[in-house]
Amino acid sequence: MRWTWIDRFLRLEPGRRAIAVKNLSWAEDYFADHFPGYPVMPASLILEGLAQTGGILVGHAHNFQKNVVLAKITAHFQREAHPGEQLTYQAELLDLSEAGARVRGTAHSGQELIAEADIMFAHVGREQLPPELDDPQFVFRGELAHLLRQAESAIPSPPSGTSS
Repeated sequence: MRWTWIDRFLRLEPGRRAIAVKNLSWAEDYFADHFPGYPVMPASLILEGLAQTGGILVGHAHNFQKNVVLAKITAHFQREAHPGEQLTYQAELLDLSEAGARVRGTAHSGQELIAEADIMFAHVGREQLPPELDDPQFVFRGELAHLLRQAESAIPSPPSGTSS
């Protein structure tokens, strides 16, 4: 099973918010078993997509020099997500400190709210990580590194005639 629950980034506003999408295809393995006869995307995977969107936003805020780990999620769901839908994940950075960050996330299908979550991330020191993860960018490798490059290309350009 793959571990990336975002298909692409639409927008990244550094230090402020990120928007990503996930297309729900019948080809996703979990639809065969969750639930037979009534396929829905597991709520935990929706939350993981929100956390990945928010985690990239938080990591980007510190130039990926801090180890960002998911600490806590409080979520509310309005309804299930089904094959054929496209989820839009929005993450807004509410608080950022040396200790961690707080992000407000929502998942929509079209204009309809699917889920909303308050997500806490912690910045952990090297001494708190297993030796094989002693690298500030251990989270942002592989598929997530590709998504990160995509997110950075989704940073809006300043209007012409202004300096950055």
